Amino acid sequence: MNDKTRRLQFSLIAERFSIVRLPPDAAIPPWAIRRAFFSVTRTGEELSVVTAASNVPEGFSQPTQWRALKVHGPFELTEVGVLAAITAPLADVGISIFVISTFDTDYLLVRSEQFRAAVLTLEAAGHVVEHGEPAVQGI
Repeated sequence: MNDKTRRLQFSLIAERFSIVRLPPDAAIPPWAIRRAFFSVTRTGEELSVVTAASNVPEGFSQPTQWRALKVHGPFELTEVGVLAAITAPLADVGISIFVISTFDTDYLLVRSEQFRAAVLTLEAAGHVVEHGEPAVQGI
């Protein structure tokens, strides 16, 4: 199945997130890991933190908040086209994303102000987005 015909299932995550860039030698801040969902990635150039927006103290706060969609996995690490099936329709309408990949699946972060358009775009592309709990219904 190619990326144009692949149909994926998503769940909305109610939390709002921030993406924070810290110096590459910074310690992982305790506030970064206070909730169930967070991601910390260190490279030679930076320490990137994705965490609940409510965790981020003043001075680190980012003006943009992000919403997240969980792609239902798991996927084999050898599978091809998972992200292409997601990113292509969003790129076609000018929606930028931030992706967090885990061993089993992917999480798609979208700027809060573009979130509704992203969900509608994914659904129009044939993907299924579970709106789930009342906090995220009506996105």
